[in-house]
Amino acid sequence: MNVIGKVTVLPQLPDSVARLSELAYNLYWSWTPHAQALYQELDYGIWERFQHNPVRTLLEVPQSRLKEVAADPAYLKRYAQVMADFDAYMGKKDTWAARNVPDMKPVAYFSMEYAYHESLPIYSGGLGVLAGDHCKSASDLGIPFTAVGMLFHQGYFTQLFDKDGWQNETYDELDLTTLPITPALTQSGEEARVSVVIGNRTVHSRIWNLNVGRIKVLLLDTNVPQNSPEDRKLTARLYGGNQELRVQQYVLLGVAGIRALRLLGIPGDVYHMNEGHAALLGLERTREYVEAGLDFRTAVETVASSTLFTTHTPVPAGNDAFGYDLMDRYIGSWPAQLAASRDDLYALAEHEQMWDGHPVPTFSMTVFALNMSRAANGVSELHGEVSRDMWKFLYPGAETEEVPIGHVTNGAHNLTFTSQAMRDLLGTVLPADWTERLEDEAMWQAVENLTDAQLSDVQLVMKRDMITFVRGRMREQKVRNGASAADVAATDTLLSENALTIGFARRFATYKRATLLFRDRERLSRIVNHPDRPVQFVFAGKAHPADNPGKAFIQEIYKVSQEPEFRGKIVILENYDMHVARHLVQGVDIWLNNPRRPLEASGTSGMKASFNGSPNFSVLDGWWREGYDTTNGWPIGEEREYADLNVQDDADAYSLYHILENDIVPRYYGQATGDASWAHTVRRAIETCSPRFSMQRQVIDYVQKYYVPIAARGAQLAASDSARAREIASWKGWVRQQWPHTTLSAQAALPATSQPGQTVPVTATVNPAGINLTELRVEAVLNRAGQLTHVPLTSRGDGTFSADVPLNESGLYSVGVRMLPVVDGLSNDLEARLIKWA
Repeated sequence: MNVIGKVTVLPQLPDSVARLSELAYNLYWSWTPHAQALYQELDYGIWERFQHNPVRTLLEVPQSRLKEVAADPAYLKRYAQVMADFDAYMGKKDTWAARNVPDMKPVAYFSMEYAYHESLPIYSGGLGVLAGDHCKSASDLGIPFTAVGMLFHQGYFTQLFDKDGWQNETYDELDLTTLPITPALTQSGEEARVSVVIGNRTVHSRIWNLNVGRIKVLLLDTNVPQNSPEDRKLTARLYGGNQELRVQQYVLLGVAGIRALRLLGIPGDVYHMNEGHAALLGLERTREYVEAGLDFRTAVETVASSTLFTTHTPVPAGNDAFGYDLMDRYIGSWPAQLAASRDDLYALAEHEQMWDGHPVPTFSMTVFALNMSRAANGVSELHGEVSRDMWKFLYPGAETEEVPIGHVTNGAHNLTFTSQAMRDLLGTVLPADWTERLEDEAMWQAVENLTDAQLSDVQLVMKRDMITFVRGRMREQKVRNGASAADVAATDTLLSENALTIGFARRFATYKRATLLFRDRERLSRIVNHPDRPVQFVFAGKAHPADNPGKAFIQEIYKVSQEPEFRGKIVILENYDMHVARHLVQGVDIWLNNPRRPLEASGTSGMKASFNGSPNFSVLDGWWREGYDTTNGWPIGEEREYADLNVQDDADAYSLYHILENDIVPRYYGQATGDASWAHTVRRAIETCSPRFSMQRQVIDYVQKYYVPIAARGAQLAASDSARAREIASWKGWVRQQWPHTTLSAQAALPATSQPGQTVPVTATVNPAGINLTELRVEAVLNRAGQLTHVPLTSRGDGTFSADVPLNESGLYSVGVRMLPVVDGLSNDLEARLIKWA
């Protein structure tokens, strides 16, 4: 038929269930299975067909069915309980934030992607899940928090395997009228619109509002009539374009995102950039201060003092860097708007890289983010170490461990990923308010009171549900690809509920080594086909559309799964999303993760499996390096670095097979009790990982380590028309000008040997080149086995500094003397990035 237009006919909900619509527009339901069940019960087929979307379900369900449930006492009882729980959650005054940080200042959080639920596919993987979970726990904790992102009309992509197991991508246009979003409105009641100049074009953005519990998320959308067809595509696909498109998307997220907050009157005292994609928010915030009368450098100091940057990427290729000519094309007008030169602005992002064999300065989003913030962190302890080493060139003369990049280890939102069956079981031993105390490690010790039978019964229920899901998905795939009737029928026998089941699901980047398991096929076949102790594997994951090596990994697993000895025992599912993830982390017995250490920044999927009692079997990288305690799972390989990647792969594969055969399989199938039992490992996984790697703990860490102190320092520097920021900016300018003219020499009476507790006299002579001696820190630096000790030297007032430096421990020391400029109000001692060694 010829379509001349579309119209959405809204459902007429009977009064007794009228609030189903209100609930559908708050993603509280996305982590509340009982709330989801209200919509699922309306029509299971519709619920499944439309990705478990309450808004779409209400639109599709016949009016007669709505009247039917409105007269069903059992349904109304469940409805009343869900709504009572929802009202209690939304109206709660005694939140964690109210009790612990009652005067907390508002946070504005920027991320390129967010994963809240599969029905809102504006995410690609772990970064989005992390951002979505961060928002959910910000709501749970009651902190003042607003998130900003983009509404991608075609999302990331739908992944389909062809009959040969090769990944193909399709892009489906979202129908915005069926999503749980509403137009954001200005105070005058008009639909909110902002515009930004990108290159020589004015690009308009509509702003959508998304409710996630108690917080709001603003989503930018350029698919509006005022824009050209090309500009309407800026919010079409996530990570789908070339470098030109990415730069434009980053301008949109950063600049239009700030303008959206301003238009809607939403305050922000702390600005949190989740990865470098959001770095260009610094442009707009700086422009605001320059427009208000500040000079460029004072404006930068003011902006940076209230900004936090979280880096997620330990792989150099994952940190975007663009040629200056490309940046000129899209932010060429910004130096003038900032009352700065191009050189001054681009210096804040400069990262020299090798292009065509020659060093070329590039505009690095990560470098810009680090320079436009005064606090930065990685997402695990090891990732913090890797990041400090990766970006230490920004602090010439500093030791790696001194680089001011900290860490907050990632977490996951427990209630989003813990099955209702497991939640019900936990509720029998945990206190009534356990969902509000997820970070309380002592509380989780009550898991020891669960019996072996209780745990195994609940896990069998979850496993059966997962196997049913896997069989259904594989059947759909076989039918679509024209498989024979026999092959379609064979999906009914995929996997066994009685076999040890191991899950592996994540982004198929090559460093994650999805195919490491297949390094010794014969040995794997013996493991899988053991007559008494079989093992089976379920894989899932997407490769980036341009990542053919990643796609080849997928195809290799698919082809192995079709070989006679592995058929039905190794399965790879297509279209990995949050729905698939929930089934897998809830249904498998073991979670496998084997990235090439130390390239896994954190990882979170294994945390979610542990919440459900599935122990981790993982490389000691990312979060598992901190989580593993010898009782709650198993390590793969050693904590060491390899010069030869093949040697590393061989060693890790050997470790994987050996531990699987000699520890995991015997424990799973054994009859042992106590600490040697499978149930003991399951309990330990739940009780150790649930609190330590809860998103609640993560957000509390951000509040205490970053949000509160950043808000205080930001206010201090911005007070009185940025008086302190102006002083610091002026001081930095003066010190940097004089620094090349300063000199430092040092002498130390170092004996060949010494006894613990003895001291070494150290003297230094400084030519300060006009810099106030009180603003110079001269210190001895002792290095003993990689451990640094700093001992300040005391000024004698004449350019001479001295101290008796203690040698407190036995061992081999190296002793150096250095000088660095410091002044009150800096975020850290290295902020000036000037160090001179004698």
